[in-house]
Amino acid sequence: MTRAKIEPFALFAALLCATPTYAQSDAVAEFYRGKTVNVLIGVGVGGEYDIQARLVARHIGKHIPGNPTVVAQNMTGAGGLRMINYLYNVAAKDGTYIGMIANAFPAMQAVGASGVQFDAGKMQWIGSIAPVNETLAVWHTAGVKTIDDVRRRETVAGASARGAITFIYPQMMNELLGTRFKIVTGYPGGNEINLAMERGEVEARNNTWSSWKATKAAWLKENKINIIAQAGPRAADLDAPSVEDAARTPQERQMIELVVSGTQLGRPLATNAAPPERVAALRAAYAATMKDPEFLAEAKALNFEVSPVLGEPMQRIVEKVLATPKDLAAKAKGLME
Repeated sequence: MTRAKIEPFALFAALLCATPTYAQSDAVAEFYRGKTVNVLIGVGVGGEYDIQARLVARHIGKHIPGNPTVVAQNMTGAGGLRMINYLYNVAAKDGTYIGMIANAFPAMQAVGASGVQFDAGKMQWIGSIAPVNETLAVWHTAGVKTIDDVRRRETVAGASARGAITFIYPQMMNELLGTRFKIVTGYPGGNEINLAMERGEVEARNNTWSSWKATKAAWLKENKINIIAQAGPRAADLDAPSVEDAARTPQERQMIELVVSGTQLGRPLATNAAPPERVAALRAAYAATMKDPEFLAEAKALNFEVSPVLGEPMQRIVEKVLATPKDLAAKAKGLME
């Protein structure tokens, strides 16, 4: 057969192969056109989760086929559990609901913590702006500057609820490092805990290093807080001891690494059992948003470093956490409840 005769057949075959992709893309655009995508936030207004969710919501719509309206809304309760349970069990499973998920939730599921009514392995993870570094900060008037100081003196830490990272982190330090944090719960989100620190109701709280820089840069400049510990990927611009390195045994270190495994996920967005083609579109839109010049300019203005963890790698991180050996998970359960 001559080349002239081969080329039409090759072109025809290529068109046949491409047609489903175009049709699928058109169907996704047609579905989203005129729709509203809801971004649910499980904590109160003003903290890092809330700020990042709203930042993404302002930009991702132009990258989703059909350019739907994107609306962020807070759904507080139980440190974010109310929202993720709603997203997994009640919200429409059509790609119109996304949640900003507390990054400790996959580990909570792995250890069998109470209140978990979702399967993180069956959720569809979309992406996060960057991994995070968790810290424990103490208000400057408390007279606490080191982990040893908190071993010697009771220090009141604010938290949203049992099961939230704001509770889990100081609880973990109490159990494994011998600190004496008295944990007070009931705050809707990080912003309210910050206000409580200023008012003298509490003396300490867990927060990420990126959140401190984005939301309380003045506190850092004025030395209003002392960072006594960090966990997860070490921050190059933070001189504080690592909680992992403070572990006394290899088993304790494994437990700490499980508890803080969410640092790899950053502030993750996920959806529920939505159709695969819409999940793919949401993941592609998130990846495009992370390169959007307008998004990057706003992220920079908010002091957020953009080093994204995208959907498929995030899915693998979650699967690895859920595959935690049962004996290790059983030992860590008490730290996460």
